Amino acid sequence: MTRDPAGELSMKERAISTGIGLFLAASAAKPRPNKVLSVLALLGGAALAYRGTTGYCPAKAALAAQR
Repeated sequence: MTRDPAGELSMKERAISTGIGLFLAASAAKPRPNKVLSVLALLGGAALAYRGTTGYCPAKAALAAQR
């Protein structure tokens, strides 16, 4: 599968995405009364961290393709 260059992230976007993703994932590790919010924070954080480490965002590529 070929990646669309329009979905590539800048270094600033990668750093922000990775930092926020790691923060969300770490905050999900704390015991909380609402387990659903902890799972959502973990999944969202993991997705953002993955986006930042790979440097590619399929949503950004899809939005650029619609222009």
